[in-house]
Amino acid sequence: MSLKPEQAADGTPQCGAQKRQGAPGDVCSLVAGWGTDHVGFGRCRLHGGNTRNQRAAARTEQAEAEARAVLADLNVEAVADPFAALARLAGQAVAWQEAISGMVQRLGDRIRYEGAAGTEQLRAEIALYERAMDRAGQILGMIARLNIEDRMARVTERQAEALVSALEAGLAAAGITGAAAVAARQAAARHLRSVA
Repeated sequence: MSLKPEQAADGTPQCGAQKRQGAPGDVCSLVAGWGTDHVGFGRCRLHGGNTRNQRAAARTEQAEAEARAVLADLNVEAVADPFAALARLAGQAVAWQEAISGMVQRLGDRIRYEGAAGTEQLRAEIALYERAMDRAGQILGMIARLNIEDRMARVTERQAEALVSALEAGLAAAGITGAAAVAARQAAARHLRSVA
């Protein structure tokens, strides 16, 4: 979890770490990330900003700030067709899983490496691939459970019944009966088949 940086009066993010000396609440006023490779985010060099954990926290903080900026610029519209949106999401999940699969295949037999402490570690690509497979499976399973194809078929059947009913009412109102009504129904059916 990243810490929210303190900000100076001009809005510049500050380190914000509690000073060892001074009153409680007396915090470092150096620019966030001063003396590190993550200036603008996280702790300064004097407060551990170059440690592995603080660098990771600063990267997370930066990613969150970038995500907030992207979200602020989004023009969010209501989803008119949830199935199309879900199908698009499923397509993206499967494409991502296939892209990560290519990365894993290029690793060959190098799926593990020796960590700093001499322990055997699994490569990050493997974890990404497993997560991508899980996500794609969840989304595809969700689509299968929704039984969308049957629902869409029922909607189409209801629309066809309503159209036939409207045609019948129109023919009756116009006084068209007998062979002329049958010919009108057949012409409408041919037209609908050609459109479908």
